[in-house]
Amino acid sequence: MENKITYQADSLSYTKKLAEVLSHSIDKSGVLICLYGDIGSGKTTFTKFLAEYLGIDRRVTSPSFVILNEYHTDEISLYHFDLYRLEREGVDTILDELSEYTEKENSVTLIEWAEFSSGNLPAERLDIEIRYVDDEKREFLITAYGNKNQKILEKLNTHLHCVQ
Repeated sequence: MENKITYQADSLSYTKKLAEVLSHSIDKSGVLICLYGDIGSGKTTFTKFLAEYLGIDRRVTSPSFVILNEYHTDEISLYHFDLYRLEREGVDTILDELSEYTEKENSVTLIEWAEFSSGNLPAERLDIEIRYVDDEKREFLITAYGNKNQKILEKLNTHLHCVQ
């Protein structure tokens, strides 16, 4: 199997389904998910859905002004970063410390605006590019880097209607 799949979300309910299947595909060793997309493409909305399926009952908001929001349950921790407003030095600092978050057991680390990382992201990750098609439709390009994330991608492909 290739390390990429494309998922068509024809409505918000399909985006929610992707988040649900992803939440069940993540193992307990932790995962880094890098989100890419234009303003309004649905990065935060996708994160909210994923958090819901991970059992987080707090309100999930964009960390645009605080850089990091943390959400914890007895089962899992969600670390939600946003690189949009950071200068180069701030991005470098975040990326230097990122391994502390991504290597924790029972954790999901999401980075919105990962394109501002200048490609200095950990090698083991799942990239999700969200493309705005229209008000209702989105296209998700999902790329796996590393064996663990390849297994996640295979589970997604099995449980969703994806295009290789």
